[in-house]
Amino acid sequence: MNRRSFISLSALAGAVCISEPSGWSALSKSAPTAEAETFDFIFFTDTHIQPELDAAHGCTTCFEKLRSHKADFAIQGGDHVYDALGASAQRATDLYELYARTEKLIEIPVYHTIGNHDAFAAYAKTGVPVSDPRQGKRMYQQRVGKLYYSFDHKGYHFVVLDTIQLTDDRSWEARIDEPQLAWLAQDLSSVAPGTPVIIVVHCPLTTGALAYSAHDMGKPPKYQQAYVANAYAVIALLEKHNVVLVLQGHIHINEVVTYKGIPFVTSGAVSGDWWHGSHWGSPEGYTVVSLKNGGASWRYETYGFKTIAPRND
Repeated sequence: MNRRSFISLSALAGAVCISEPSGWSALSKSAPTAEAETFDFIFFTDTHIQPELDAAHGCTTCFEKLRSHKADFAIQGGDHVYDALGASAQRATDLYELYARTEKLIEIPVYHTIGNHDAFAAYAKTGVPVSDPRQGKRMYQQRVGKLYYSFDHKGYHFVVLDTIQLTDDRSWEARIDEPQLAWLAQDLSSVAPGTPVIIVVHCPLTTGALAYSAHDMGKPPKYQQAYVANAYAVIALLEKHNVVLVLQGHIHINEVVTYKGIPFVTSGAVSGDWWHGSHWGSPEGYTVVSLKNGGASWRYETYGFKTIAPRND
């Protein structure tokens, strides 16, 4: 897909900016906060690790470069593996173990976000019953950790959300469920006023991708799987607090959407076009976030992966 290097679409409520895929940077607006210290962290997403397509080598190369940054920690934005959704128990186990071994190369603390491809045997075609103790998100919880949570670091409050909701008919939808919304409201209300907040999700809360995509989406899916279906409810909570940045994955492109003063930053994928090269002009890479004086700036870093199975954007 060919795109101009910069497109700006503005409306009364917000603006969409699609930036260059490499080296792009911006600064969120926030009043200086005395308690907020200066540090960097890494946001990397959609690793889609697998034995095929040289993906494990790609992740190794990425993680070795990622380690070279003087970052306090990293956040993985979801879709650790490819693909647990329709996998057998042995395949999913092997994928999770491959990811865990490879992530050790990073050598700094890593926080995790669940992605749709991380849910084991969500699809009925696997033959795995929902009664299996590993089915759905449970394998992720057993091997990786909590589905949603928050933590504080050097004056900033971080919230990691679960945007993957499994459905009764063995599919999934991008949504923040009601218990999680209630938890989010409570969590944010406990934060001291003025504290800079950073939100992390896998599926975007907002994106312009479907508007400028040249691909034929065909018949609308039964469930919204491109972006969070009830994002309006989440954003209504966020705008009441000092949210300086929302980090997003899932769609494998670099994009910044500013809405109600909040920058929603979607990062390109470690796997690019699912290990087939760049995706819509966004090469394989990750985002480096710099925090200072209660605000955030960011840039996209590539790591030089060369696909063994290229295909055009």
